[in-house]
Amino acid sequence: MAATVKPRLPRGMRDFLPQQMIHRQYVIDVIQETFERFGYEPLSTPSVELRATLTGKYGPDAERMMYDVSRKGGKEKLALRYDLSVPLSRVVAMYPDLQKPFKRYQISPVWRGERPGKGRYREFSQCDVDTVGTSSMLADAELIKITYDILNRLGFQKFAININNRKLLTGIGQFAGVPDELLGGLYRAIDKLEKIGLEGVEEELRANQIPEDAVVRLLKLLQVTGDSRSILRDLEERLGQYPMAMEGIRELQALLTYLSSMGVPAERYQVDFSMVRGLDYYTGPIFEAVVEEPRVGSICGGGRYDELIGTFSDRSFPATGISFGIERIIDVMEELDMFPATVGATNTQVLVTIFDEAQVSASLQVSNDLRDSGLNTELYFENDPLGDQIRYALKKGIPYVIIVGPDEAAAGKVTIRNLSLKEQRTVERSRMTEHIEDWEGNEGE
Repeated sequence: MAATVKPRLPRGMRDFLPQQMIHRQYVIDVIQETFERFGYEPLSTPSVELRATLTGKYGPDAERMMYDVSRKGGKEKLALRYDLSVPLSRVVAMYPDLQKPFKRYQISPVWRGERPGKGRYREFSQCDVDTVGTSSMLADAELIKITYDILNRLGFQKFAININNRKLLTGIGQFAGVPDELLGGLYRAIDKLEKIGLEGVEEELRANQIPEDAVVRLLKLLQVTGDSRSILRDLEERLGQYPMAMEGIRELQALLTYLSSMGVPAERYQVDFSMVRGLDYYTGPIFEAVVEEPRVGSICGGGRYDELIGTFSDRSFPATGISFGIERIIDVMEELDMFPATVGATNTQVLVTIFDEAQVSASLQVSNDLRDSGLNTELYFENDPLGDQIRYALKKGIPYVIIVGPDEAAAGKVTIRNLSLKEQRTVERSRMTEHIEDWEGNEGE
């Protein structure tokens, strides 16, 4: 006999048991339904890509993140995808005749070879929505509207969508007057403004060898505050001589106008010109949604990447997209007990019991009728005492139990027990679904 293998998971990997999967599926369904309401269509790409496809698209971290899955001695160098934007760009380059704008969503797992830790997994799911083939700020505004709708539908009360523009950041770098090789340190420092404050940013800038005169100019700039439009007006006055900054400001002004027309409440979004986001391939507006209570950081983020597709083809297409991190969304929803009562411990609505061997056929027919009427129905398999069958339903969280004894079967009836209300009714078999729906309607009032 082979030695017993101790069951365990690799670090950074997880199992999702049924109740967890029910919560996950609820969140995914809300996200997918919202994507489709805006005209986005599903796309699926392989889990494995050529290493050359993935290399160099995610900044200096790409090599470290990739999981190599090349076959020993094989000719092709392969790796698991670490995001869904790079595969999308490959698809657009391979199929240039796709109708533009190409609006797609993809909900799939990705893998990263990073050191796992709290809230950081080696395998996790991304929910991405992107538009390819238009430079219009309407596409970017639509992504922010989608973000608002999804978080609103999921029941989030305290969240904010922060908006910036990489062109504005480039203009700020020009305004600071620092060499290109110091810009990375400059951006990393100002990105920490919310966490460490102005004094902390000042220390970070000096630690990154930013010249003193640049530090002084930046600190004055970072003190610009107010609502989104007043911030942009102030920046326009200060950065008017920098064309790249002005282009970014004009794009942000267009975004604000569109968001207002789309009905996104002004208190739900804010221009934050200190927000950087780390990906090197962003070229225009960037955005992220942050849950303010509990403070878990961003739960989705994205931006415009007009040059990424050109890394796969002689021709590039403008593109913008956003990615939702369902792991953090679910963690917050569970912590705040945000899942609706209808999203319970099980998807099963009814348990049909086995009264005795003679009534198995009647129980099977009742189960078929319930399923045909649209109710998720489980048939109990064993001829156990009814008390044990009811306890099984209680433990699983199944709300209704149906009993088909000899008297009920002879009369064409069933007995329905509502376990949460501790009530039962004996009703015509043809009307059992109607009675369950009546109970459901009364409980929802």
